[in-house]
Amino acid sequence: MTPINSPQAAKLNLAILMGGPSAEADVSRSSAKEVANALSKLGHAVTCHELAANVGAALALQQPDVVFPVLHGPPGEDGTVQGFLDILDYCYVGSGVVSSAAAMDKTLAKHLYRAAGLPLAEDLVLPPGQDPAAAAQDVLAKLGERVVVKPNQQGSAIGVTRVTQAAALEPAIREALASGNGALVEAYIEGKEITVGVIDLDGEQPAAFPVIEVRTAQGEWYDFHNRYAVGSSDHIIPAELPARVNETLQSIALQAHQLLGLRDLSRSDFIVAPDNSIVLLETNTLPGMTPTSLYPDGANAFGLNFEALMQALVHSALSRGRPSTHGRTSAAGAS
Repeated sequence: MTPINSPQAAKLNLAILMGGPSAEADVSRSSAKEVANALSKLGHAVTCHELAANVGAALALQQPDVVFPVLHGPPGEDGTVQGFLDILDYCYVGSGVVSSAAAMDKTLAKHLYRAAGLPLAEDLVLPPGQDPAAAAQDVLAKLGERVVVKPNQQGSAIGVTRVTQAAALEPAIREALASGNGALVEAYIEGKEITVGVIDLDGEQPAAFPVIEVRTAQGEWYDFHNRYAVGSSDHIIPAELPARVNETLQSIALQAHQLLGLRDLSRSDFIVAPDNSIVLLETNTLPGMTPTSLYPDGANAFGLNFEALMQALVHSALSRGRPSTHGRTSAAGAS
């Protein structure tokens, strides 16, 4: 990791990608503002670019040393932008094409997790175009009425519905399928909402951050509002769980990160049931960097303040080099 005040911490020409057509565009812009402010304070020259049709020309004009895609959801987090940056041969922060795509596709990621024996909730995959009424009957028959319905390729809990009675199931499925990429329905697990960040800098061993427990108001959960509204959730670090459970959560977060072939950073989300059994939900390749986001809190507890974290991520990308100088990142164990 490059210390902030080391001779290597020279001024860099940095590009930040933000916004775009994603349903999470506003969250991306909020994250990008924090990232840009931190990197500017470190003395770097930072230019923010909206993810739009002219972004290729804008990057060609700037010729950045490193591109930081501060993007959430497709097309910024599903491998599309990563492929674009590979073709243009820019150094960039974060995972590559295949790994990003695998992590963004909840169904595909769960196949990889299940093959490795990681603990998962029972689920049912709904392909695009499936009739919501028929799907609801399938879900009731296999999983019952207490389920969580998710779009297959979205983040920030967008389109996610907790269902506790049969009448609410079909509308929830209809909403999730509206994303166009199918849906994933999982058995509803009561328990603590938990997250674990991973940092994986070029040339260093990946490490898990301290475990964070997310607490929301009674009867609520960590939905879109509670993720981004100031004061709507509490982050307990380390999570109030037995030490062995926290160690297991960190181990699973590292396994998920490496199974997907991720690099630089990730954050895995879990439910821990009252009996301390663990369920892995998903892994995020470009976790939020807003003032209420979990990943920076985990980094701070790990010993990296926000500026140091940004410096480390940028220098990891710089150390890795341009795509033309190294092998492509792939899923299922690539690094």
